[in-house]
Amino acid sequence: MAEIRVPELAESITEGTIAKWLKQPGDNVDKGEFIVELETDKVNVEVISEEAGVLSELLAAEGDTVEVGQVIAIVGEGSGAPAQQAPQATEEAAPAAPAQKEQAAPVAAAEETTSSDRTIASPAARKLAREKGINLADVSPVDPMGRVRAQDVAAHTNAPKAQPQAAPAVTSSKDDGRITREKMTRRRQTIAKRLLEVKQSTAMLTTFNEIDMTNVMALRSRKKDQFFEQNDVRLGFMSFFTKAVVAALKKYPYVNAEIDGDEILLKNYFDIGIAVSTEGGLVVPNVVDADRKNFAEIEASIGELAKKARDNKLTIADMTGGSFTITNGGVFGSLLSTPILNGTQVGILGMHTIQKRPVAVGDNIEIRPMMYVALSYDHRVIDGKDSVGFLKMVKELIENPEDLLLGS
Repeated sequence: MAEIRVPELAESITEGTIAKWLKQPGDNVDKGEFIVELETDKVNVEVISEEAGVLSELLAAEGDTVEVGQVIAIVGEGSGAPAQQAPQATEEAAPAAPAQKEQAAPVAAAEETTSSDRTIASPAARKLAREKGINLADVSPVDPMGRVRAQDVAAHTNAPKAQPQAAPAVTSSKDDGRITREKMTRRRQTIAKRLLEVKQSTAMLTTFNEIDMTNVMALRSRKKDQFFEQNDVRLGFMSFFTKAVVAALKKYPYVNAEIDGDEILLKNYFDIGIAVSTEGGLVVPNVVDADRKNFAEIEASIGELAKKARDNKLTIADMTGGSFTITNGGVFGSLLSTPILNGTQVGILGMHTIQKRPVAVGDNIEIRPMMYVALSYDHRVIDGKDSVGFLKMVKELIENPEDLLLGS
């Protein structure tokens, strides 16, 4: 028999949520095979079985919060077929237990414990049941899959004995159809918490500018086919903006910093976070050492990280250590917005949609493809002069992209 425990996730992560069981009781399990997918604050993690055998018991249900080191499943010996028959034999023998209770109380107690242990229940439900002296097998769960949760145990405790089905009836009538109540995922809860913390703990301001995208669009149009043939990756605008940001960070180092107590940490590395939208929410993996990468390497890194994000394959290492973030609301059609700082970073660049607008070029009015850009920054570290200078430099480099190519 082997216990499946929640593994060490990361230094700052102590718990996760059961996102999906990949195996069910009675299924054969190979050594090293994935058993369950855990959702943490930052990434999803798949947990493997260290032993081969049959998954005999699940000790936590999908949606339950579990802690590092907690046992969440049991893998026993044998093949799948006998394991599926075992619960049936237990159920058939169960009715005989009350008749023998007076003659063999210890045996009956053992059978009750076994029945309770085999019930699929959340850790919170098991803890509450132990405190109340309730056999989990006697609890009627609301979950159609039979998983017992803490609220089921509480309902069982409070419900009159003559009305054991009272709890499900109340649950089924809680919604009149006008509102759909949906529990936030762990990632969405974390995003909400951290965004609120940033708003409350920083002196965040935003400065804006606009970029004439004519030259960079023309250069990209001329070079994109050759670039793809040589590098097997497409040339996008993100590599230009990443290069421009790195150059601006080198000139304005306080934009590449963070506050630690009463000290300012100036970062001498350039790990640029690229915000990626997924079904579970926004994630920000990092292009590590962006200053040392050429355009093709940056585009390849961004493409790989975006795919990993959509497939829930990002690692903790992909998500930590960033020094500055770029977010592109333009892919969704955003014309102008105020991006919110990412964690402890003091600067974030917001890109927006490219829109043709009449602009003054010398003494003439021309129609040009324009993009609004926004720099949100922590005013505790960055003064207005540096913030405006940083954004102006990004603008100038994008409007003169040959300078970026020569500088890289």
